[in-house]
Amino acid sequence: MAETELSTPEFEYDIESAIVTGATGDVGSWVVDQLADRGVDVVGVDFDRPDGVRANVDFRAVDLTEGVDTWETIAEVDPDAVVHLAALSDPLENPSTRLFENNVTSAYNVLQAAGREGIDVVWSSSQATYGALFAASTWTPDYLPIDEAHDRRPEDAYGLSKVCGEEIAKSMARRYGISVATIRPATIFSPTKERARPTEDGSDLSSEEPTGNFASYVDVRDVARMIEAALAADLEGHEEFLCVADENYLGRPTAELVETVCGSIPRGVDLEGKESALSNAKAADVLGWTPAHTWHEGADEDVSGPTWL
Repeated sequence: MAETELSTPEFEYDIESAIVTGATGDVGSWVVDQLADRGVDVVGVDFDRPDGVRANVDFRAVDLTEGVDTWETIAEVDPDAVVHLAALSDPLENPSTRLFENNVTSAYNVLQAAGREGIDVVWSSSQATYGALFAASTWTPDYLPIDEAHDRRPEDAYGLSKVCGEEIAKSMARRYGISVATIRPATIFSPTKERARPTEDGSDLSSEEPTGNFASYVDVRDVARMIEAALAADLEGHEEFLCVADENYLGRPTAELVETVCGSIPRGVDLEGKESALSNAKAADVLGWTPAHTWHEGADEDVSGPTWL
């Protein structure tokens, strides 16, 4: 994402300064650029400072599992908003205990520090809270499409850490009277990474493990847009929003994907064709957000990512 001249934002928000945690990550780096391009003074927080620099952004190296360091950083910067994206995300590559402790402790420290300072928060939970992604046993949805009210029943450390994070978010919203927007992204694709270009190949799905999210996805640029939409919204207390594209990335009927992977489909099915198994209706109704990017139409896009990394 190249730096651009300031323009009228799609979502109008009165935010002059913001902290973005996980600033050098695959999602955080795009969010940093998006906010900075809109004229927000951003302080990016991560374990290490990046080598490059960019306008409107300062970086701090902070271990968010250290409560005092986290609180001091947020208190000293005193931003208008905190965007918390830092987390370990893959339970297949990280020891479960380390992942769980990192994600829960950092969420608690960031959200409590923001609450004590009276600062509203937008943070990233995950579709993994439902339990489908890393389930060891057969996982079948209660109904389709899955929405924010669907039961969350993770079996893995990552999904469990995000459920705990959501409970922390609710607690801090109650205790301190701040607004906390919880975003649950589907699998995030980036236009600058090869894994963002899955193949529509009509493959035999009968060999697939009975887990996953039925090919639901979202473009990283739409995640950044939803964060802006949440910053612009007049929210009270805690609200959660699924962040997902309208369609699945395999280009196959979604009910067929669910039945093939799970062996059956639930009775409550309200899906048409390739419509995503996860619903983005609440985000449209409350935030005025709808996905703007689809890999089906944008596979040949020439998009540059953050250049300061």
